[in-house]
Amino acid sequence: MLKAFTRNYEDNSTEAGFQFTFYCDLCHDGYKSSFVESETYKKGSLLRGISGGARVLGGLFGGRIGDAVWHAGYGSDILSERFDGMSPEWQKEHEKAFERAQNEAQRHFHRCHKCRQWVCDADFNEDEGLCVECAPRMNVEVSAARARKMVEDINAKADETQVFNGDIESKTIICPRCGKPSGNGKFCNNCGMDLSLRTCPGCGAEIAQGVKFCGECGTKL
Repeated sequence: MLKAFTRNYEDNSTEAGFQFTFYCDLCHDGYKSSFVESETYKKGSLLRGISGGARVLGGLFGGRIGDAVWHAGYGSDILSERFDGMSPEWQKEHEKAFERAQNEAQRHFHRCHKCRQWVCDADFNEDEGLCVECAPRMNVEVSAARARKMVEDINAKADETQVFNGDIESKTIICPRCGKPSGNGKFCNNCGMDLSLRTCPGCGAEIAQGVKFCGECGTKL
């Protein structure tokens, strides 16, 4: 049974060889070990190659030698088609390759003394001997705090800055003839009445159509 230094790993092995991926417990980035070719598989491939040549020789010399070696190659084919139930030799190779892969991967991982997680080089604070989650790097936190304060200052400055100087108003003009909203044109959208402004004879102020008294001087219109 395979026992890894970390439970966060994946077995990528096939009948042709062995390879494993070990993952960081924080960022989940992976390190893939070097591929190790299976000697058992190589021997099976050799037998298959010999069986192919022997079949040719068997055709020339009557077939006895060819049949014997062909059965040996066929047995290797069946064995290599399944990952489970591999030969004891392959299983031993598998365990040995796994141990070698762990030794290779452990050079790129560290165990945090506080949370006990296995983390990659990027997530390990070497000065404190802890992962960056338990002991964040000071320079990283200073840079992050400075950037956060800069954003806050920019937002505060933006709140103090006036960027619009126009008038914000919304009004609806009611047609004095039909009593419905007339729209923003010079004529009512419903009845067609002329809505252009006229001038008060008393003070000269502009007055809407249909008004009976001037709103500035009170002159009767």
